[in-house]
Amino acid sequence: MVSALVLGSGGVVVIAQGAFAGQEERAAPATATIDCPDVGDRLRSVPDQARQEVDRNLAELDNQVADAYTRLSSGRADRDSLLGGLKDERGRTIDAIGDAIAGAGARPQGLEGLSNCRMQKAETEAVPAADRQAADGGGAAAAAGQRSPARSDFVAIGTVRPNVRKPAARQGASTGSFSVNCGRNENGHFNPDNVIVAPGVSNGAHHMHDYVGNKTTDAFSTNNSLAASGTTCTNGDQSTYYWPVLRLRDGRTERDAQAPGGGQDGNVGTILRPKQVTIEFKGSPVSKVTPMPRFLRIITGDAKAFTNGTANANASWSCTGFESRQLKDKYPVCPKGSDVVRTFSFQSCWDGRNIDSANHRTHVAFANRDGSCKPGFRAVPQLVQRIVYSVPPGSRFAVDSFPEQLHKPVTDHGDFINVMSDRLMGRAVSCINGGRSCR
Repeated sequence: MVSALVLGSGGVVVIAQGAFAGQEERAAPATATIDCPDVGDRLRSVPDQARQEVDRNLAELDNQVADAYTRLSSGRADRDSLLGGLKDERGRTIDAIGDAIAGAGARPQGLEGLSNCRMQKAETEAVPAADRQAADGGGAAAAAGQRSPARSDFVAIGTVRPNVRKPAARQGASTGSFSVNCGRNENGHFNPDNVIVAPGVSNGAHHMHDYVGNKTTDAFSTNNSLAASGTTCTNGDQSTYYWPVLRLRDGRTERDAQAPGGGQDGNVGTILRPKQVTIEFKGSPVSKVTPMPRFLRIITGDAKAFTNGTANANASWSCTGFESRQLKDKYPVCPKGSDVVRTFSFQSCWDGRNIDSANHRTHVAFANRDGSCKPGFRAVPQLVQRIVYSVPPGSRFAVDSFPEQLHKPVTDHGDFINVMSDRLMGRAVSCINGGRSCR
């Protein structure tokens, strides 16, 4: 039986036994990735007139980092010259962001110092030759940047202590729930876009997304097009629910092996279709909830958490039968008969005014530890997504990510656009506030 010392959530060292049976344990090689300040996260106000230009340039910053990481990992550039060139590129793009905002309002302060990037060490594993060849036919350029998570990114779920805490419900709590059946993406709706963060930009995510609900969501969707779209949800909910795909690192050729968001961005292997997708809206332990506005956008987690840090990270990995034990920065190794589970618990407090914000975060917030919302925010139905995968025993897997994020589990995230009709949202709120479980 293989035993490996790995760092569990909260910095606790645990023993992971039998994680990859039959494989000789060895230290993962140290490699480097590129850590750049997240400009989009620093923005607090962007005038509507400047939004399109700002979004385009924020996407360009992501392209620059992805390209630099590819050159770094291929050995085609030395680190000093690469970082210097990246700083110059980013500086020009950040200036363009400032100019766009200044043309419609006040120039944002503090952006000037965000062009500098640094190298960050990380443990990864080389992608097996079969995976590289499946992705690009053996070409060195496209293979650059393809890395697998290290063994230390995995931990046997049985070694993790229960860590789920739920606030006790108070008088006046909203204890009901509203569930939506939207399928498991049986219709094969995939793309590497992100209409919330990079509207109008193809491959704005640099990784492939799974979609359920709204049938037409892509980078070019608008509120009107979403409202006119069909849906996979059985109750007519036209909302958009999406998340990065999970892949087996099995060396097989996937249909996006040579495409943006797939092999061209270092995301290789077989895309796993979820075994089950559960979408549920829950209440507040301390108050009634108010309806979400139509077209409210919420992102939970941080696709760049490996380099940004964990301030916005919200990944929750576990196994069926062990869901009182949640992992934020590790992939779970599940025992025989148990499936891998990803859970996204979205922000449940809303500022009461905005359907989005400049950094796509500050218009919503997580509840306090006691379940209450901070001043100026009100409780809305909390979206909880649970996605279950059947992973063959002993198989390596990884979530899709930006190339420089190295498929680390902490980068997992979910996206949601509420496109429920007002009538359907009213039904959901009535069920939740009335203490009923509606399906």
